[in-house]
Amino acid sequence: MNRRTFLKATLLGALASILKACGVRIEPTAPRPTELPLGGSPQAPAPSLVPPLGSATPAATPAILQNENREGFYIRYYRPFQAPDPNTWRLRIEGLVEEPLEFDHATVLAWPSKSQVSRMKCVECWSAKAKWEGFTYDTLAALASPSPLATHIRFECADGYWEILSIEELRHPRALFVTKMNDALLPAEHGAPLRMILPWEYGYKGAKTITVLRFQDEGGAGYWPTVGPYTVDGYIQPGFDYPLDSPGESRQIEGGEITEY
Repeated sequence: MNRRTFLKATLLGALASILKACGVRIEPTAPRPTELPLGGSPQAPAPSLVPPLGSATPAATPAILQNENREGFYIRYYRPFQAPDPNTWRLRIEGLVEEPLEFDHATVLAWPSKSQVSRMKCVECWSAKAKWEGFTYDTLAALASPSPLATHIRFECADGYWEILSIEELRHPRALFVTKMNDALLPAEHGAPLRMILPWEYGYKGAKTITVLRFQDEGGAGYWPTVGPYTVDGYIQPGFDYPLDSPGESRQIEGGEITEY
Protein backbone atom coordinates (compact mmCIF):
# COMPACT_ATOMS: atom_id res chain seq x y z
CA MET A 1 0.00 0.00 0.00
CA ASN A 2 1.55 3.32 -1.07
CA ARG A 3 1.22 6.54 0.91
CA ARG A 4 -1.70 7.92 -1.13
CA THR A 5 -3.68 4.70 -0.84
CA PHE A 6 -3.01 4.54 2.89
CA LEU A 7 -4.24 8.12 3.41
CA LYS A 8 -7.43 7.44 1.44
CA ALA A 9 -8.15 4.31 3.45
CA THR A 10 -7.56 6.20 6.71
CA LEU A 11 -9.90 9.04 5.72
CA LEU A 12 -12.64 6.66 4.61
CA GLY A 13 -12.34 4.77 7.88
CA ALA A 14 -12.71 7.99 9.87
CA LEU A 15 -15.73 9.03 7.80
CA ALA A 16 -17.36 5.64 8.33
CA SER A 17 -16.98 6.03 12.10
CA ILE A 18 -18.66 9.46 12.01
CA LEU A 19 -21.54 8.21 9.90
CA LYS A 20 -22.13 5.18 12.13
CA ALA A 21 -22.30 7.45 15.19
CA CYS A 22 -25.03 9.42 13.42
CA GLY A 23 -26.91 6.23 12.60
CA VAL A 24 -26.00 6.29 8.91
CA ARG A 25 -26.00 2.92 7.17
CA ILE A 26 -22.95 2.73 4.95
CA GLU A 27 -22.11 0.77 1.84
CA PRO A 28 -18.43 0.49 0.91
CA THR A 29 -17.63 1.74 -2.57
CA ALA A 30 -14.48 2.64 -4.45
CA PRO A 31 -13.92 6.42 -4.33
CA ARG A 32 -12.65 8.30 -7.31
CA PRO A 33 -9.02 9.30 -6.74
CA THR A 34 -9.63 13.07 -6.86
CA GLU A 35 -13.08 13.20 -5.26
CA LEU A 36 -12.58 11.57 -1.86
CA PRO A 37 -15.30 12.86 0.52
CA LEU A 38 -13.69 13.96 3.78
CA GLY A 39 -16.85 14.15 5.89
CA GLY A 40 -16.85 16.43 8.91
CA SER A 41 -18.98 17.72 11.71
CA PRO A 42 -21.08 20.88 12.22
CA GLN A 43 -18.01 22.50 13.79
CA ALA A 44 -15.48 21.23 11.24
CA PRO A 45 -16.72 21.23 7.62
CA ALA A 46 -14.75 19.42 4.99
CA PRO A 47 -12.15 21.49 3.12
CA SER A 48 -12.77 22.31 -0.52
CA LEU A 49 -11.27 20.02 -3.14
CA VAL A 50 -11.90 22.53 -5.96
CA PRO A 51 -9.98 25.78 -6.56
CA PRO A 52 -11.89 28.94 -5.52
CA LEU A 53 -13.83 30.94 -8.07
CA GLY A 54 -12.36 34.03 -9.65
CA SER A 55 -12.91 37.48 -8.21
CA ALA A 56 -15.25 38.70 -10.97
CA THR A 57 -18.63 37.73 -9.53
CA PRO A 58 -21.86 39.44 -10.64
CA ALA A 59 -23.90 40.60 -7.64
CA ALA A 60 -26.99 38.77 -8.87
CA THR A 61 -25.18 35.43 -9.00
CA PRO A 62 -23.05 35.04 -5.88
CA ALA A 63 -20.25 32.54 -5.53
CA ILE A 64 -21.40 29.67 -3.32
CA LEU A 65 -18.86 28.13 -0.98
CA GLN A 66 -18.70 24.38 -0.50
CA ASN A 67 -19.42 24.54 3.24
CA GLU A 68 -20.53 27.44 5.42
CA ASN A 69 -21.87 27.08 8.96
CA ARG A 70 -24.50 29.81 9.00
CA GLU A 71 -26.61 30.15 12.11
CA GLY A 72 -29.86 28.21 11.84
CA PHE A 73 -29.14 26.35 8.58
CA TYR A 74 -25.75 25.24 7.31
CA ILE A 75 -24.84 25.50 3.64
CA ARG A 76 -23.51 22.39 1.95
CA TYR A 77 -22.45 21.97 -1.67
CA TYR A 78 -19.97 19.42 -2.92
CA ARG A 79 -17.87 22.12 -4.60
CA PRO A 80 -17.85 25.91 -5.06
CA PHE A 81 -19.71 27.25 -8.08
CA GLN A 82 -21.41 30.29 -9.56
CA ALA A 83 -25.04 30.46 -8.46
CA PRO A 84 -27.53 30.48 -11.35
CA ASP A 85 -29.10 33.80 -12.30
CA PRO A 86 -32.88 33.36 -11.90
CA ASN A 87 -33.42 35.67 -14.87
CA THR A 88 -31.60 33.36 -17.27
CA TRP A 89 -32.07 30.00 -15.49
CA ARG A 90 -34.14 27.41 -17.32
CA LEU A 91 -35.59 24.08 -16.20
CA ARG A 92 -35.32 21.48 -18.93
CA ILE A 93 -37.45 18.31 -18.87
CA GLU A 94 -36.29 15.54 -21.18
CA GLY A 95 -35.86 11.79 -21.59
CA LEU A 96 -38.89 9.50 -21.65
CA VAL A 97 -41.46 12.26 -22.08
CA GLU A 98 -43.88 13.17 -24.84
CA GLU A 99 -41.55 15.96 -25.95
CA PRO A 100 -38.67 17.91 -24.34
CA LEU A 101 -39.81 21.03 -22.48
CA GLU A 102 -38.12 24.10 -21.07
CA PHE A 103 -39.47 26.60 -18.54
CA ASP A 104 -38.21 29.88 -17.11
CA HIS A 105 -38.29 30.83 -13.44
CA ALA A 106 -41.47 32.92 -13.61
CA THR A 107 -43.36 30.04 -15.22
CA VAL A 108 -42.22 27.53 -12.61
CA LEU A 109 -43.23 29.92 -9.80
CA ALA A 110 -46.74 30.13 -11.28
CA TRP A 111 -47.37 26.38 -11.07
CA PRO A 112 -49.82 25.11 -8.42
CA SER A 113 -47.96 24.87 -5.14
CA LYS A 114 -48.23 23.55 -1.60
CA SER A 115 -46.24 24.24 1.56
CA GLN A 116 -44.96 22.15 4.43
CA VAL A 117 -42.77 22.55 7.49
CA SER A 118 -40.15 19.83 7.62
CA ARG A 119 -36.67 19.18 8.90
CA MET A 120 -33.71 18.42 6.68
CA LYS A 121 -31.37 15.88 8.24
CA CYS A 122 -27.72 15.85 7.17
CA VAL A 123 -25.35 12.86 7.35
CA GLU A 124 -23.05 15.14 9.40
CA CYS A 125 -25.56 14.60 12.27
CA TRP A 126 -27.13 18.09 12.27
CA SER A 127 -30.64 19.01 11.13
CA ALA A 128 -32.53 22.22 10.39
CA LYS A 129 -36.23 23.01 10.06
CA ALA A 130 -37.84 25.35 7.54
CA LYS A 131 -41.10 26.09 5.80
CA TRP A 132 -40.85 24.91 2.20
CA GLU A 133 -43.14 25.73 -0.71
CA GLY A 134 -43.23 24.34 -4.21
CA PHE A 135 -44.86 21.88 -6.59
CA THR A 136 -45.44 18.14 -6.43
CA TYR A 137 -44.56 15.33 -8.79
CA ASP A 138 -48.17 15.18 -9.98
CA THR A 139 -47.87 18.75 -11.28
CA LEU A 140 -44.64 17.86 -13.06
CA ALA A 141 -46.12 14.70 -14.57
CA ALA A 142 -49.18 16.56 -15.87
CA LEU A 143 -46.87 18.92 -17.76
CA ALA A 144 -44.27 16.40 -18.94
CA SER A 145 -46.52 13.45 -19.88
CA PRO A 146 -43.85 10.84 -19.06
CA SER A 147 -43.84 7.47 -20.81
CA PRO A 148 -45.28 4.50 -18.87
CA LEU A 149 -41.76 3.05 -19.15
CA ALA A 150 -40.29 5.84 -16.99
CA THR A 151 -39.45 4.69 -13.46
CA HIS A 152 -36.85 7.23 -12.31
CA ILE A 153 -35.74 10.82 -12.77
CA ARG A 154 -32.11 11.89 -13.01
CA PHE A 155 -31.51 15.37 -11.59
CA GLU A 156 -28.76 17.50 -13.13
CA CYS A 157 -27.64 20.56 -11.16
CA ALA A 158 -25.88 23.85 -11.88
CA ASP A 159 -22.86 22.86 -9.77
CA GLY A 160 -22.35 19.58 -11.64
CA TYR A 161 -24.05 17.48 -8.95
CA TRP A 162 -26.50 14.74 -9.87
CA GLU A 163 -29.02 12.53 -8.12
CA ILE A 164 -31.42 9.80 -9.21
CA LEU A 165 -34.80 9.30 -7.54
CA SER A 166 -37.54 6.82 -8.29
CA ILE A 167 -40.93 8.11 -9.34
CA GLU A 168 -42.30 6.15 -6.40
CA GLU A 169 -40.20 8.30 -4.04
CA LEU A 170 -41.28 11.48 -5.79
CA ARG A 171 -44.94 10.54 -5.35
CA HIS A 172 -44.46 10.41 -1.57
CA PRO A 173 -46.81 13.01 0.00
CA ARG A 174 -43.85 14.75 1.71
CA ALA A 175 -41.63 14.98 -1.39
CA LEU A 176 -41.55 18.54 -2.72
CA PHE A 177 -39.92 20.42 -5.59
CA VAL A 178 -39.06 23.61 -3.68
CA THR A 179 -39.11 27.19 -5.01
CA LYS A 180 -39.64 29.09 -1.74
CA MET A 181 -38.24 28.86 1.79
CA ASN A 182 -39.70 30.51 4.88
CA ASP A 183 -42.23 32.52 2.83
CA ALA A 184 -39.59 34.02 0.52
CA LEU A 185 -37.99 32.95 -2.74
CA LEU A 186 -35.54 30.13 -2.18
CA PRO A 187 -32.10 31.71 -1.64
CA ALA A 188 -29.13 30.78 -3.79
CA GLU A 189 -27.30 29.36 -0.78
CA HIS A 190 -30.04 26.77 -0.26
CA GLY A 191 -30.60 25.67 -3.83
CA ALA A 192 -32.35 28.35 -5.89
CA PRO A 193 -34.07 28.47 -8.22
CA LEU A 194 -35.23 24.88 -7.61
CA ARG A 195 -34.35 22.11 -5.16
CA MET A 196 -35.80 18.88 -3.75
CA ILE A 197 -36.87 18.18 -0.18
CA LEU A 198 -37.39 14.57 0.90
CA PRO A 199 -37.53 14.80 4.71
CA TRP A 200 -37.34 11.04 5.35
CA GLU A 201 -34.01 10.86 3.48
CA TYR A 202 -30.65 12.48 4.19
CA GLY A 203 -29.96 15.87 2.70
CA TYR A 204 -27.62 14.60 -0.03
CA LYS A 205 -30.66 13.04 -1.74
CA GLY A 206 -32.26 16.48 -2.15
CA ALA A 207 -30.70 17.90 -5.31
CA LYS A 208 -30.22 21.70 -5.38
CA THR A 209 -29.91 24.27 -8.18
CA ILE A 210 -31.70 21.82 -10.47
CA THR A 211 -31.42 22.53 -14.21
CA VAL A 212 -32.47 19.24 -15.87
CA LEU A 213 -35.03 16.56 -15.00
CA ARG A 214 -34.46 13.49 -17.15
CA PHE A 215 -37.09 10.74 -17.09
CA GLN A 216 -35.54 7.31 -17.55
CA ASP A 217 -36.36 3.61 -17.24
CA GLU A 218 -33.55 2.71 -14.84
CA GLY A 219 -32.26 3.82 -11.45
CA GLY A 220 -28.70 4.09 -10.23
CA ALA A 221 -26.53 5.87 -7.71
CA GLY A 222 -26.36 9.61 -7.24
CA TYR A 223 -23.09 11.49 -6.80
CA TRP A 224 -22.13 10.72 -3.19
CA PRO A 225 -22.67 6.95 -3.24
CA THR A 226 -20.24 6.79 -6.19
CA VAL A 227 -17.41 8.48 -4.27
CA GLY A 228 -17.88 7.51 -0.64
CA PRO A 229 -19.66 5.26 1.88
CA TYR A 230 -23.17 6.62 1.39
CA THR A 231 -26.27 4.55 0.69
CA VAL A 232 -28.11 4.87 -2.59
CA ASP A 233 -31.51 5.10 -0.88
CA GLY A 234 -30.36 7.70 1.68
CA TYR A 235 -32.99 6.64 4.23
CA ILE A 236 -32.47 8.29 7.64
CA GLN A 237 -31.32 5.64 10.10
CA PRO A 238 -31.78 5.43 13.89
CA GLY A 239 -29.06 7.34 15.73
CA PHE A 240 -28.48 10.87 16.98
CA ASP A 241 -29.40 14.31 15.71
CA TYR A 242 -28.09 17.77 16.60
CA PRO A 243 -30.84 20.27 15.68
CA LEU A 244 -29.45 23.70 14.78
CA ASP A 245 -32.54 25.35 16.28
CA SER A 246 -31.57 23.89 19.68
CA PRO A 247 -27.82 24.66 19.85
CA GLY A 248 -25.82 22.31 22.01
CA GLU A 249 -28.55 19.71 22.28
CA SER A 250 -28.60 16.19 20.91
CA ARG A 251 -31.67 14.06 20.27
CA GLN A 252 -31.99 10.35 19.71
CA ILE A 253 -33.99 9.53 16.60
CA GLU A 254 -35.72 6.35 15.44
CA GLY A 255 -35.11 6.77 11.71
CA GLY A 256 -37.18 8.21 8.89
CA GLU A 257 -38.58 11.73 8.91
CA ILE A 258 -37.97 13.63 12.15
CA THR A 259 -41.33 14.97 13.32
CA GLU A 260 -40.94 15.09 17.11
CA TYR A 261 -39.34 18.56 17.19
